Amino acid sequence: MTPSTETAPRHPGGWSGLTWRRDSNSLRRALTTVTALSALLALSVGVTSGASTAVERDVLSSGGLTQIELATTGSGSGAGGSARPLTQDVLTEAAGIDGVTQVVPDYAASVYAATETGGTYVLGANSYVPGSTIPVVEGQAPAKQLADGQIIVPARADDTDLGGFVGRTLTFSHTVGTGPNTGTTKDIALTVVAAYDPSWQPDGPAAAYVSPTTALRLAAARAAQTPTEFMSTEGAQSALVVTEHQRYVAPVTAALQKLGISASPVSDRIGNLPGLFGAVQWFTLALAALLAVVSLLLGASRAMDSVRARLAQFAVLRVLGESMSSLRRLLIGEAVRTGLAAGLLGLLAGASVAAALSGPLSEALGLTIRPWDTIPGPSWALAVLVLPVLGLAVGALVGGRRALADDPYLTVRRHNV
Repeated sequence: MTPSTETAPRHPGGWSGLTWRRDSNSLRRALTTVTALSALLALSVGVTSGASTAVERDVLSSGGLTQIELATTGSGSGAGGSARPLTQDVLTEAAGIDGVTQVVPDYAASVYAATETGGTYVLGANSYVPGSTIPVVEGQAPAKQLADGQIIVPARADDTDLGGFVGRTLTFSHTVGTGPNTGTTKDIALTVVAAYDPSWQPDGPAAAYVSPTTALRLAAARAAQTPTEFMSTEGAQSALVVTEHQRYVAPVTAALQKLGISASPVSDRIGNLPGLFGAVQWFTLALAALLAVVSLLLGASRAMDSVRARLAQFAVLRVLGESMSSLRRLLIGEAVRTGLAAGLLGLLAGASVAAALSGPLSEALGLTIRPWDTIPGPSWALAVLVLPVLGLAVGALVGGRRALADDPYLTVRRHNV
Protein backbone atom coordinates (compact mmCIF):
# COMPACT_ATOMS: atom_id res chain seq x y z
CA MET A 1 0.00 0.00 0.00
CA THR A 2 1.36 3.38 -1.03
CA PRO A 3 2.00 5.71 1.94
CA SER A 4 -0.09 8.89 2.05
CA THR A 5 1.47 12.08 0.75
CA GLU A 6 1.44 13.47 4.29
CA THR A 7 3.77 10.84 5.69
CA ALA A 8 5.65 9.50 2.68
CA PRO A 9 9.11 10.91 1.86
CA ARG A 10 9.20 13.35 -1.03
CA HIS A 11 12.00 11.47 -2.82
CA PRO A 12 13.10 7.83 -3.09
CA GLY A 13 16.27 8.78 -1.23
CA GLY A 14 14.14 9.25 1.86
CA TRP A 15 12.66 5.76 1.57
CA SER A 16 15.90 4.01 2.53
CA GLY A 17 14.70 3.29 6.07
CA LEU A 18 11.59 1.52 4.77
CA THR A 19 13.40 -0.38 2.02
CA TRP A 20 16.23 -1.38 4.41
CA ARG A 21 13.77 -2.94 6.86
CA ARG A 22 11.21 -4.42 4.48
CA ASP A 23 12.97 -5.26 1.22
CA SER A 24 14.87 -8.55 1.30
CA ASN A 25 16.97 -7.32 -1.62
CA SER A 26 18.26 -4.24 0.22
CA LEU A 27 21.84 -3.80 1.39
CA ARG A 28 20.79 -5.29 4.72
CA ARG A 29 21.88 -8.59 3.15
CA ALA A 30 25.50 -7.57 3.81
CA LEU A 31 24.88 -7.08 7.55
CA THR A 32 26.04 -10.52 8.78
CA THR A 33 29.36 -10.55 6.95
CA VAL A 34 30.31 -6.98 7.82
CA THR A 35 29.27 -7.48 11.46
CA ALA A 36 31.55 -10.51 11.73
CA LEU A 37 34.50 -8.54 10.37
CA SER A 38 33.75 -5.61 12.67
CA ALA A 39 33.58 -7.96 15.68
CA LEU A 40 36.91 -9.51 14.75
CA LEU A 41 38.48 -6.06 14.46
CA ALA A 42 37.02 -4.99 17.83
CA LEU A 43 38.30 -8.20 19.44
CA SER A 44 41.79 -7.65 18.07
CA VAL A 45 41.76 -4.03 19.23
CA GLY A 46 40.55 -5.12 22.68
CA VAL A 47 43.35 -7.66 23.06
CA THR A 48 45.96 -5.11 22.01
CA SER A 49 44.48 -2.44 24.27
CA GLY A 50 44.39 -4.74 27.29
CA ALA A 51 47.97 -5.94 26.82
CA SER A 52 49.31 -2.43 26.22
CA THR A 53 47.43 -1.02 29.21
CA ALA A 54 48.84 -3.75 31.47
CA VAL A 55 52.39 -3.10 30.29
CA GLU A 56 52.00 0.66 30.67
CA ARG A 57 50.52 0.29 34.15
CA ASP A 58 52.80 -2.40 35.55
CA VAL A 59 56.03 -1.70 33.65
CA LEU A 60 56.28 1.82 32.31
CA SER A 61 54.69 3.42 35.39
CA SER A 62 57.60 1.96 37.39
CA GLY A 63 60.06 4.17 35.52
CA GLY A 64 60.16 1.91 32.47
CA LEU A 65 60.70 4.81 30.08
CA THR A 66 64.21 5.25 31.51
CA GLN A 67 65.07 1.56 31.86
CA ILE A 68 66.92 -0.93 29.67
CA GLU A 69 66.82 -4.71 30.03
CA LEU A 70 69.97 -6.79 29.76
CA ALA A 71 69.67 -10.50 29.08
CA THR A 72 71.91 -13.51 28.79
CA THR A 73 71.95 -15.76 25.73
CA GLY A 74 68.47 -17.05 24.94
CA SER A 75 66.76 -15.41 27.91
CA GLY A 76 65.84 -12.01 26.60
CA SER A 77 64.19 -10.18 23.75
CA GLY A 78 67.40 -8.61 22.49
CA ALA A 79 68.56 -9.52 19.03
CA GLY A 80 70.33 -12.83 19.08
CA GLY A 81 70.92 -12.91 22.84
CA SER A 82 74.17 -11.87 24.50
CA ALA A 83 77.54 -13.29 23.51
CA ARG A 84 78.82 -12.39 26.97
CA PRO A 85 77.44 -13.60 30.30
CA LEU A 86 76.41 -10.87 32.71
CA THR A 87 79.38 -11.29 34.99
CA GLN A 88 80.60 -8.69 37.44
CA ASP A 89 83.04 -7.25 34.90
CA VAL A 90 80.28 -6.79 32.31
CA LEU A 91 77.92 -5.17 34.82
CA THR A 92 80.70 -2.83 35.90
CA GLU A 93 81.26 -1.81 32.26
CA ALA A 94 77.54 -1.16 31.88
CA ALA A 95 77.44 0.96 35.03
CA GLY A 96 80.27 3.12 33.69
CA ILE A 97 78.41 4.24 30.55
CA ASP A 98 77.50 7.91 30.50
CA GLY A 99 73.89 8.47 31.57
CA VAL A 100 73.54 5.27 33.63
CA THR A 101 72.54 5.82 37.25
CA GLN A 102 72.37 2.20 38.44
CA VAL A 103 72.48 -1.41 37.29
CA VAL A 104 70.26 -3.89 39.14
CA PRO A 105 71.22 -7.53 38.40
CA ASP A 106 68.66 -10.32 38.78
CA TYR A 107 69.24 -14.01 39.38
CA ALA A 108 67.42 -17.32 39.12
CA ALA A 109 66.63 -17.65 42.81
CA SER A 110 63.74 -18.72 45.00
CA VAL A 111 62.81 -19.38 48.60
CA TYR A 112 60.44 -21.93 50.06
CA ALA A 113 57.66 -21.48 52.59
CA ALA A 114 58.61 -20.06 55.96
CA THR A 115 57.88 -22.50 58.76
CA GLU A 116 56.05 -19.82 60.77
CA THR A 117 53.41 -19.35 58.04
CA GLY A 118 52.44 -23.01 57.77
CA GLY A 119 52.21 -22.90 53.96
CA THR A 120 53.75 -24.93 51.12
CA TYR A 121 54.38 -22.16 48.63
CA VAL A 122 57.48 -21.22 46.61
CA LEU A 123 58.41 -17.58 46.05
CA GLY A 124 60.60 -16.37 43.20
CA ALA A 125 63.30 -14.12 44.68
CA ASN A 126 63.58 -11.21 42.25
CA SER A 127 65.91 -8.27 42.70
CA TYR A 128 64.07 -5.18 43.90
CA VAL A 129 64.31 -2.11 41.68
CA PRO A 130 64.14 1.15 43.67
CA GLY A 131 61.27 3.35 42.57
CA SER A 132 59.06 0.45 41.49
CA THR A 133 55.37 1.19 41.92
CA ILE A 134 54.57 -2.02 43.76
CA PRO A 135 50.97 -1.85 45.05
CA VAL A 136 51.83 -2.37 48.71
CA VAL A 137 48.91 -3.28 50.97
CA GLU A 138 50.85 -3.84 54.21
CA GLY A 139 54.08 -2.20 55.34
CA GLN A 140 56.10 0.08 53.10
CA ALA A 141 58.46 -0.46 50.16
CA PRO A 142 61.71 1.47 50.54
CA ALA A 143 62.49 4.38 48.24
CA LYS A 144 66.05 3.07 47.94
CA GLN A 145 67.35 -0.50 47.73
CA LEU A 146 66.25 -3.19 50.18
CA ALA A 147 68.81 -4.12 52.78
CA ASP A 148 70.40 -7.54 52.66
CA GLY A 149 68.05 -9.95 54.45
CA GLN A 150 64.84 -8.01 53.73
CA ILE A 151 62.00 -9.27 51.55
CA ILE A 152 58.75 -8.00 50.02
CA VAL A 153 56.15 -10.75 49.62
CA PRO A 154 52.75 -11.09 47.94
CA ALA A 155 49.93 -10.67 50.44
CA ARG A 156 48.75 -14.17 49.55
CA ALA A 157 50.62 -17.14 48.06
CA ASP A 158 48.97 -20.51 47.38
CA ASP A 159 46.12 -19.75 49.81
CA THR A 160 48.55 -18.70 52.52
CA ASP A 161 48.01 -15.24 53.98
CA LEU A 162 51.38 -13.48 54.28
CA GLY A 163 50.14 -9.94 54.88
CA GLY A 164 49.97 -10.48 58.62
CA PHE A 165 53.69 -11.28 58.83
CA VAL A 166 54.90 -7.81 57.78
CA GLY A 167 57.52 -6.59 60.24
CA ARG A 168 58.50 -10.09 61.35
CA THR A 169 61.64 -12.07 60.58
CA LEU A 170 60.70 -15.45 59.11
CA THR A 171 62.75 -18.57 58.53
CA PHE A 172 62.52 -19.44 54.85
CA SER A 173 64.48 -22.25 53.21
CA HIS A 174 66.43 -22.38 49.96
CA THR A 175 68.39 -24.86 47.87
CA VAL A 176 72.11 -25.43 48.46
CA GLY A 177 73.98 -27.41 45.83
CA THR A 178 76.08 -30.35 47.01
CA GLY A 179 77.20 -31.70 43.66
CA PRO A 180 76.10 -32.17 40.05
CA ASN A 181 72.28 -32.18 40.05
CA THR A 182 72.17 -32.76 43.79
CA GLY A 183 71.43 -30.48 46.69
CA THR A 184 69.86 -29.99 50.06
CA THR A 185 67.95 -27.20 51.78
CA LYS A 186 69.16 -24.58 54.20
CA ASP A 187 67.36 -22.00 56.30
CA ILE A 188 67.66 -18.28 55.69
CA ALA A 189 66.20 -15.57 57.92
CA LEU A 190 64.45 -12.78 56.01
CA THR A 191 62.57 -9.82 57.43
CA VAL A 192 59.25 -9.08 55.71
CA VAL A 193 59.09 -5.31 55.21
CA ALA A 194 56.00 -5.15 52.98
CA ALA A 195 53.27 -7.20 51.28
CA TYR A 196 51.79 -6.28 47.91
CA ASP A 197 48.55 -7.01 46.06
CA PRO A 198 49.12 -10.47 44.48
CA SER A 199 47.08 -9.54 41.40
CA TRP A 200 50.02 -7.31 40.37
CA GLN A 201 52.18 -9.78 38.45
CA PRO A 202 54.77 -8.16 36.16
CA ASP A 203 57.19 -10.91 37.24
CA GLY A 204 54.59 -13.66 37.33
CA PRO A 205 52.60 -15.09 40.24
CA ALA A 206 54.14 -15.61 43.70
CA ALA A 207 57.06 -13.26 43.04
CA ALA A 208 58.95 -11.90 46.03
CA TYR A 209 61.51 -9.09 46.00
CA VAL A 210 64.86 -9.02 47.78
CA SER A 211 68.06 -7.01 47.46
CA PRO A 212 70.43 -8.00 44.63
CA THR A 213 72.90 -9.11 47.33
CA THR A 214 70.39 -11.53 48.84
CA ALA A 215 69.35 -12.81 45.40
CA LEU A 216 73.03 -13.41 44.54
CA ARG A 217 73.59 -15.35 47.77
CA LEU A 218 70.62 -17.60 46.97
CA ALA A 219 71.70 -18.21 43.35
CA ALA A 220 75.33 -18.87 44.31
CA ALA A 221 74.30 -21.33 47.03
CA ARG A 222 72.17 -23.21 44.53
CA ALA A 223 75.21 -23.49 42.24
CA ALA A 224 77.44 -24.60 45.14
CA GLN A 225 79.63 -21.53 44.70
CA THR A 226 80.55 -18.43 46.62
CA PRO A 227 78.97 -15.18 45.39
CA THR A 228 82.35 -14.04 44.02
CA GLU A 229 82.89 -17.31 42.13
CA PHE A 230 79.35 -17.22 40.79
CA MET A 231 79.67 -13.66 39.45
CA SER A 232 83.01 -14.36 37.80
CA THR A 233 81.76 -17.48 35.98
CA GLU A 234 77.99 -17.64 35.49
CA GLY A 235 76.86 -14.13 36.33
CA ALA A 236 73.37 -12.68 36.55
CA GLN A 237 70.43 -14.09 34.64
CA SER A 238 69.36 -10.59 33.61
CA ALA A 239 69.82 -7.00 34.71
CA LEU A 240 68.01 -3.70 34.58
CA VAL A 241 69.91 -0.56 33.62
CA VAL A 242 68.38 2.71 34.87
CA THR A 243 69.30 5.91 33.03
CA GLU A 244 69.13 9.53 34.17
CA HIS A 245 66.54 10.51 31.56
CA GLN A 246 64.61 9.00 28.67
CA ARG A 247 66.92 10.75 26.19
CA TYR A 248 69.78 8.53 27.37
CA VAL A 249 67.96 5.29 26.61
CA ALA A 250 68.83 5.10 22.89
CA PRO A 251 72.55 5.96 23.17
CA VAL A 252 73.03 3.76 26.25
CA THR A 253 71.29 0.86 24.49
CA ALA A 254 73.57 1.28 21.48
CA ALA A 255 76.66 1.42 23.71
CA LEU A 256 75.61 -1.73 25.54
CA GLN A 257 75.02 -3.58 22.28
CA LYS A 258 78.50 -2.56 21.08
CA LEU A 259 79.85 -4.29 24.19
CA GLY A 260 78.19 -7.50 22.99
CA ILE A 261 75.37 -7.33 25.54
CA SER A 262 71.76 -8.08 24.66
CA ALA A 263 70.03 -4.81 25.53
CA SER A 264 66.53 -3.55 24.79
CA PRO A 265 64.53 -0.62 26.20
CA VAL A 266 61.76 -1.66 28.58
CA SER A 267 59.40 0.67 26.70
CA ASP A 268 59.75 -1.63 23.67
CA ARG A 269 57.63 -4.20 25.49
CA ILE A 270 54.54 -2.41 24.24
CA GLY A 271 55.55 -3.05 20.65
CA ASN A 272 57.17 -6.44 21.32
CA LEU A 273 54.70 -8.26 23.54
CA PRO A 274 55.26 -12.00 23.89
CA GLY A 275 53.88 -14.42 21.33
CA LEU A 276 50.48 -13.46 19.98
CA PHE A 277 50.59 -9.95 21.43
CA GLY A 278 53.57 -8.88 19.38
CA ALA A 279 51.84 -9.78 16.10
CA VAL A 280 48.35 -8.72 17.09
CA GLN A 281 49.04 -5.00 16.57
CA TRP A 282 50.01 -5.58 12.94
CA PHE A 283 47.09 -7.97 12.59
CA THR A 284 44.76 -5.23 13.87
CA LEU A 285 45.95 -2.77 11.22
CA ALA A 286 45.65 -5.42 8.50
CA LEU A 287 42.18 -6.32 9.71
CA ALA A 288 41.09 -2.68 9.63
CA ALA A 289 42.25 -2.45 6.00
CA LEU A 290 40.50 -5.74 5.21
CA LEU A 291 37.27 -4.49 6.77
CA ALA A 292 37.35 -1.36 4.62
CA VAL A 293 38.11 -3.31 1.41
CA VAL A 294 35.53 -6.03 2.06
CA SER A 295 32.90 -3.42 2.98
CA LEU A 296 33.63 -1.59 -0.29
CA LEU A 297 33.47 -4.77 -2.37
CA LEU A 298 30.34 -5.92 -0.58
CA GLY A 299 28.76 -2.51 -1.04
CA ALA A 300 29.47 -2.59 -4.76
CA SER A 301 28.36 -6.20 -5.16
CA ARG A 302 25.25 -5.92 -3.01
CA ALA A 303 24.31 -2.60 -4.57
CA MET A 304 24.42 -4.11 -8.05
CA ASP A 305 22.49 -7.17 -6.89
CA SER A 306 19.98 -4.98 -5.08
CA VAL A 307 19.43 -2.73 -8.07
CA ARG A 308 19.15 -5.64 -10.51
CA ALA A 309 16.58 -7.29 -8.25
CA ARG A 310 14.59 -4.03 -8.20
CA LEU A 311 15.21 -2.82 -11.74
CA ALA A 312 11.54 -2.71 -12.56
CA GLN A 313 10.76 -0.58 -9.50
CA PHE A 314 13.63 1.83 -10.15
CA ALA A 315 12.83 2.00 -13.86
CA VAL A 316 9.25 3.10 -13.13
CA LEU A 317 10.54 5.77 -10.76
CA ARG A 318 12.96 7.06 -13.37
CA VAL A 319 10.27 7.11 -16.07
CA LEU A 320 8.10 9.12 -13.67
CA GLY A 321 10.88 11.69 -13.40
CA GLU A 322 13.05 10.65 -10.48
CA SER A 323 16.71 11.40 -10.95
CA MET A 324 19.65 9.04 -10.72
CA SER A 325 20.93 10.98 -7.72
CA SER A 326 17.76 10.37 -5.71
CA LEU A 327 18.03 6.63 -6.34
CA ARG A 328 21.67 6.68 -5.38
CA ARG A 329 20.69 8.39 -2.13
CA LEU A 330 18.37 5.49 -1.44
CA LEU A 331 21.24 3.03 -1.87
CA ILE A 332 23.59 5.17 0.23
CA GLY A 333 20.95 5.38 2.95
CA GLU A 334 20.72 1.60 3.02
CA ALA A 335 24.54 1.36 3.08
CA VAL A 336 24.85 3.80 5.98
CA ARG A 337 22.21 1.96 8.01
CA THR A 338 23.85 -1.39 7.31
CA GLY A 339 27.32 -0.06 8.14
CA LEU A 340 26.24 1.57 11.39
CA ALA A 341 24.34 -1.52 12.51
CA ALA A 342 27.27 -3.79 11.63
CA GLY A 343 29.79 -1.52 13.32
CA LEU A 344 27.76 -1.18 16.52
CA LEU A 345 26.94 -4.90 16.78
CA GLY A 346 30.54 -5.84 15.95
CA LEU A 347 31.97 -3.39 18.49
CA LEU A 348 29.74 -4.74 21.28
CA ALA A 349 30.40 -8.38 20.38
CA GLY A 350 34.16 -8.00 19.95
CA ALA A 351 34.59 -5.95 23.12
CA SER A 352 32.55 -8.47 25.12
CA VAL A 353 34.67 -11.40 23.95
CA ALA A 354 37.90 -9.46 24.63
CA ALA A 355 36.71 -8.71 28.17
CA ALA A 356 35.86 -12.38 28.71
CA LEU A 357 39.38 -13.32 27.57
CA SER A 358 41.08 -10.95 30.03
CA GLY A 359 41.81 -13.80 32.44
CA PRO A 360 43.54 -16.13 29.94
CA LEU A 361 45.39 -13.14 28.47
CA SER A 362 46.70 -12.25 31.93
CA GLU A 363 48.14 -15.74 32.35
CA ALA A 364 49.72 -15.71 28.89
CA LEU A 365 51.29 -12.27 29.32
CA GLY A 366 52.21 -12.58 32.99
CA LEU A 367 50.57 -9.22 33.75
CA THR A 368 47.18 -8.36 35.15
CA ILE A 369 44.67 -7.46 32.42
CA ARG A 370 41.37 -6.27 33.86
CA PRO A 371 38.16 -6.65 31.80
CA TRP A 372 37.82 -2.88 31.41
CA ASP A 373 41.39 -2.65 30.12
CA THR A 374 40.21 -4.31 26.90
CA ILE A 375 37.75 -1.53 26.04
CA PRO A 376 38.93 -0.03 22.70
CA GLY A 377 40.07 3.56 22.80
CA PRO A 378 37.91 6.29 21.19
CA SER A 379 39.86 6.33 17.92
CA TRP A 380 39.66 2.56 17.39
CA ALA A 381 36.02 2.41 18.50
CA LEU A 382 35.25 5.12 15.95
CA ALA A 383 37.17 3.17 13.30
CA VAL A 384 35.11 0.03 13.98
CA LEU A 385 31.94 2.09 13.56
CA VAL A 386 32.97 4.21 10.58
CA LEU A 387 34.92 1.79 8.36
CA PRO A 388 31.86 -0.35 7.46
CA VAL A 389 29.84 2.79 6.72
CA LEU A 390 32.48 4.27 4.42
CA GLY A 391 33.19 0.97 2.68
CA LEU A 392 29.55 0.14 2.02
CA ALA A 393 28.68 3.70 0.99
CA VAL A 394 31.52 3.94 -1.54
CA GLY A 395 30.71 0.47 -2.81
CA ALA A 396 27.05 1.35 -3.17
CA LEU A 397 27.94 4.45 -5.19
CA VAL A 398 30.18 2.47 -7.54
CA GLY A 399 27.88 -0.53 -7.85
CA GLY A 400 24.73 1.55 -8.08
CA ARG A 401 26.10 3.67 -10.91
CA ARG A 402 26.80 0.60 -13.01
CA ALA A 403 23.51 -1.12 -12.27
CA LEU A 404 21.37 2.01 -12.83
CA ALA A 405 22.98 2.67 -16.20
CA ASP A 406 20.35 0.55 -18.05
CA ASP A 407 17.77 2.41 -20.12
CA PRO A 408 14.67 2.66 -17.86
CA TYR A 409 12.20 2.54 -20.78
CA LEU A 410 13.69 -0.70 -22.08
CA THR A 411 13.60 -2.09 -18.59
CA VAL A 412 9.89 -1.20 -18.18
CA ARG A 413 9.05 -2.91 -21.46
CA ARG A 414 11.15 -5.95 -20.62
CA HIS A 415 9.32 -6.42 -17.32
CA ASN A 416 5.89 -5.53 -18.76
CA VAL A 417 5.38 -2.92 -16.04
